[in-house]
Amino acid sequence: MLGFLNLNKPGGWTSHDCVAKIRRLLKIKRVGHGGTLDPAATGVLPIAVGKATRLLPFLPEKKAYQARIRLGVTTNTDDLQGEILQIGSANHLTLEQIDPLLRQFIGEIEQIPPAFSAISQGGKRLYELARKGELVTPPSRIVHVEKINILDWYPGEHPELELEIICGGGTYIRSIARDLGNLLGVGGTLANLIRTQSCGLELSKSLTLADLETQQHQGNLPLIFPQLALKHLLTISLSAPEARRWCQGQSIVIINSIKLPQSQSVQVVGENGDFLGIGEIATVNISDDREQTLIPKVVLS
Repeated sequence: MLGFLNLNKPGGWTSHDCVAKIRRLLKIKRVGHGGTLDPAATGVLPIAVGKATRLLPFLPEKKAYQARIRLGVTTNTDDLQGEILQIGSANHLTLEQIDPLLRQFIGEIEQIPPAFSAISQGGKRLYELARKGELVTPPSRIVHVEKINILDWYPGEHPELELEIICGGGTYIRSIARDLGNLLGVGGTLANLIRTQSCGLELSKSLTLADLETQQHQGNLPLIFPQLALKHLLTISLSAPEARRWCQGQSIVIINSIKLPQSQSVQVVGENGDFLGIGEIATVNISDDREQTLIPKVVLS
């Protein structure tokens, strides 16, 4: 088995729970996921099966979420799963007050992840330390938020704001909820989260665990082939002799009129279209000439 599954993760399941379930379902140990999704969140969780686990770092990084933020409430986890730290009325807020503040969360921004997060520190996950009552100070990071669109507004004692957020990998939507609440002076927390896109996979084409189980029993597992999942990468086709040498770990000189960027990752296929793996473009000096070569990075064939 080699490919990816577009799983619609159910609420209450960790990403690891889903991986364990699919391992049992497919009777295969080599299963991984692309990007942790919080247990309370639902939506797209890319699953890699077999040797495709080695391809996870090369999938597209863009993600999209539908998030509902509750204002006037602060928790220790920055979502409704945690302990309430502060609660107060925010019924004075209007959408006109909030809209201009959202611009501060667009572009390259510095973000402090939640204390309860899967980030590793000293060999342990931050949430493990936080659950023990230890003081956790997550390091800030630079993340990219491409777009934030307002979807709906629900006024009240603890008003809720529904947003579409398109961002890069490593962005914590819980942090945006917390920081927006702080800017407004009332506190904020994430009330609900649906991931609508991840690693090039969309929610509209995702399958539940029950769907996957049914299709597996029918012998019709909907694996997404690597060529399709990696379609954002340039494809380089090798002849049979070149493919044999490349799969043995040798670099191949690229005959191409267009110079490719140094260190660019590309997907490599044989002359019959079979997926061979991931290569990297390198430029080498030979006498006074410079030529580009295709270096093996991940060989699957």
